[in-house]
Amino acid sequence: MDPRILDRLRCPVCGEPLAEATAGTTNALRCPRRHSFDIARQGYVNLLAGRAPHAGDSAEMVAARADFLTAGHYDLISAALSDAATEAAGRPRATPDLEAYPLVVDAGAGTGRYLGAVLAALPDAVGLALDVSKPALRRAARAHPRAAAALADTWQRLPLADASTAVVLNVFAPRNGPEFHRVLDPAGVLLVVTPDTDHLAELVDVLDLLRVDPDKADRVAASLGGHFTPVSSAVHRTELALTRPEAATLVGMGPSAWHTDPAALATRLAALPEPARVTVAVRLDVLRPR
Repeated sequence: MDPRILDRLRCPVCGEPLAEATAGTTNALRCPRRHSFDIARQGYVNLLAGRAPHAGDSAEMVAARADFLTAGHYDLISAALSDAATEAAGRPRATPDLEAYPLVVDAGAGTGRYLGAVLAALPDAVGLALDVSKPALRRAARAHPRAAAALADTWQRLPLADASTAVVLNVFAPRNGPEFHRVLDPAGVLLVVTPDTDHLAELVDVLDLLRVDPDKADRVAASLGGHFTPVSSAVHRTELALTRPEAATLVGMGPSAWHTDPAALATRLAALPEPARVTVAVRLDVLRPR
């Protein structure tokens, strides 16, 4: 693991620094109190303190997401995050060593696609992908040469030092306001991407997908307001022209995959026009720690 990332990791059990195990042939990280965490052969480290509350996204969902994102359909999200992170990186840090190599943490990183895009825009940064899905982390560990990946429950204490992080990314993922605040440098930023009300609107009724909560923006603000001050909020919108297989992949990569009957979905997909015109509408909120 890149020592610049390892330097900011902390044991999820006791909070002590972590180092690579030096005895024997074990591929693991270990703290001074000898809590040990295995590094999988696929490249990610298991930093769970106890058992995972759930398995996260399945291998099928992760594969669908990788296919869809690789096709470039959500590149506007990557571009918006990269622009916001680049602007944030230009501000002085409260913690001096962050100047040399800012750390970007993607909490709920999935395949690491967005983290990789941000690191490509920040040549001096290193990155850490956090997720509870092992299939996702296998891909995230390879998302960028300057990235690492760790199995972690983002609802719990994050395995990172206080004020160790310059940028936290949170894209369509759970938001742990207190922990994001703790690990962020006081001059850092939190970048939160959520679906806007008309996101994928053309498919919601036709394919019987989960609807975006109309109060989503208010709920995001409420969940973070005690720890963060809003800097800006903008909706990024584009239109996709999807084939029926691409529309099926889109459904398979998101939360509707857990709630949709495959046979009924196949019937509805067959009735779609081709190409299907689909709105992508996401909100990017930029927030600073209070």
